Amino acid sequence: MVWVLDSTLREGEQTPGVYFDKHIKLAIANLLDEIGVDIIEAGHPMVTPEIHAAVKAIAQKNFNAIVGAHSRSLKQDVDLALECGVKFIGVFYCVSDERLNNVFKKDLDEAIKQITDIIKYAKSQKPDLLIRYTPEDTVRSQFDNVVKASVAAVEAGADIISVADTTGFMIPGKRSMYDYISRLKEEFNKRNLNPKVAVHCHNDRGLALANALDAYRAGVDIIDATALGLGERAGIVDLAQLLVVLSVDFGENRWNLPKLIELYDLVSKHSGIPIPSNFPITGKNAFTHCAGVHTHAASINPMHYESLNPAVVGRERSFALDHMSGIASLRYALKLIGESELDETIQFDILQEVKSVGQRGRTVDLTELKHIVDAVKHHQTYKQD
Repeated sequence: MVWVLDSTLREGEQTPGVYFDKHIKLAIANLLDEIGVDIIEAGHPMVTPEIHAAVKAIAQKNFNAIVGAHSRSLKQDVDLALECGVKFIGVFYCVSDERLNNVFKKDLDEAIKQITDIIKYAKSQKPDLLIRYTPEDTVRSQFDNVVKASVAAVEAGADIISVADTTGFMIPGKRSMYDYISRLKEEFNKRNLNPKVAVHCHNDRGLALANALDAYRAGVDIIDATALGLGERAGIVDLAQLLVVLSVDFGENRWNLPKLIELYDLVSKHSGIPIPSNFPITGKNAFTHCAGVHTHAASINPMHYESLNPAVVGRERSFALDHMSGIASLRYALKLIGESELDETIQFDILQEVKSVGQRGRTVDLTELKHIVDAVKHHQTYKQD
């Protein structure tokens, strides 16, 4: 059973211009707990006093989910996180030779000492604390460095090693996350170590979900995601897409998926990031059929043009009327408004009006369709007079 870590309140706030007030953070955390995510990464308390207060408030909510905090590999960060009462801390430190030499001016052994010292310190302060260590930009760092630092971290007390595709570098079948996770787990097995392995996939190439599923196939234990895929640059794995695929296609049926719609509306409203109409699962058009051939077939059996039932997330399929509509979709809509007995000539006149509206870049909803029906019927009556 894979765990899902939601980082909307931490990674999500790294989206330029996004900040959630404390009461909104609490509301988001409530919904995440109702949905059933395993870990809520509530923020990095060192960033601002307001984030510190919000993390503390969320940690006190007695959720089923484990509430965690982000932390640099520094004592003052860990102390502030522990003060919040979290049960999970995620520490990070790079291990690539280039970053260590050019940015931190230290060698790998010095970096590992800092990493292991902070893990031992955190564990000594709270023995049941769940600790995740992330070698930043894991997949572009020297693999031997990642293994050496990760093994030392586990031996120092880390429970989770997170593989970070910090720049969205991985590509299934080319630079494979499946291969990477498999190799790393093999290195742990050789040493009789058994940490949980997590994956944090950025979406720079639009492949975050594909890479996360590649990691899942390799047996990863935890996958990170955010509502709306919020995060640095192009963000990370979208939570709704991940949960629906894991539920529908891989049998991980333990999340309250209909709550996702409420969560996305809340996150979108308070982040100022609209949900794209064509976004899978939560977008306005995700379950809307438009073209005449599609609507005709889908009105008979939706599975002709759907591989996901909208009821999975508590939504309903719909049929849009515009310039692409055919007579079948119009008749379906007329039936919905109680006008299925119109003669065929009037139906085709209505269809022409609908197409005319569609060519102006709009769709016709059922309310407007009633007005078009009334107008066409009136016109027909006028012609007969």
